[in-house]
Amino acid sequence: MAVLVTNDDGYAAPGIDAMVEALRKLPSVTVTVVAPQVNQSGTGGKTTDGVLKAKTVKTMSGYEATAVDGYPADSIRYALTTVLTSPPNLVVSGINNGQNVGPFIRISGTVGAAEAAADVGIPAIAVSQGFGNPPDYASAARIVVAWITAHRAEYNGAAEEKGHVININVPTCTTGTNRGVKQVPAASGLDGLDINKPDCASTDASPPDDVTAFTHGFASITDLDSTGKTVTTTTLYAPG
Repeated sequence: MAVLVTNDDGYAAPGIDAMVEALRKLPSVTVTVVAPQVNQSGTGGKTTDGVLKAKTVKTMSGYEATAVDGYPADSIRYALTTVLTSPPNLVVSGINNGQNVGPFIRISGTVGAAEAAADVGIPAIAVSQGFGNPPDYASAARIVVAWITAHRAEYNGAAEEKGHVININVPTCTTGTNRGVKQVPAASGLDGLDINKPDCASTDASPPDDVTAFTHGFASITDLDSTGKTVTTTTLYAPG
């Protein structure tokens, strides 16, 4: 299984490093890292006109990567045209530093990179860890690994996964612990909720959307596919 990893925080960020190191532990998985040279947060699906420049670099843990002088979506384009000889089975974008839920989804460079992959028929996961000091990247990495393990057969070639984007957001808990996973639609607004202060001690068991789920201590999984396809997550991840 070939996985292309990118982000919008830049190749040297701790979040992408945590994601790469977690993916490398999966059996029979090849990881290629192509990411922006510098932080490009909030750039959505922007792209650069003309020829892209890139150089060989290393992640924080020393894994070889390609740094692209451009936006997150540019990194996908460069990877597919210059770095890889064949399309990957899956693109993982992240782990972003900071949540991308509700009204913030469409301005996210993390999501923008994932959607650039989906636009050319490659399934993608956009993953973000809620702000914290420090962010709990290990929680997001664990959920992504569990998701890939549960859906590996689809990512290895089933037609229904082509061009599919999943958006995962995991709170960094200061009270309580992560309460598990909820698959929910994206919220249109914040409805007065403070997404920077998730309450992981909440007792709300039925959040209606990603903003509510996230602020009440759940990792939210939102299906961004326009066809409205749903996926089962009931056995994906246990609290803790």
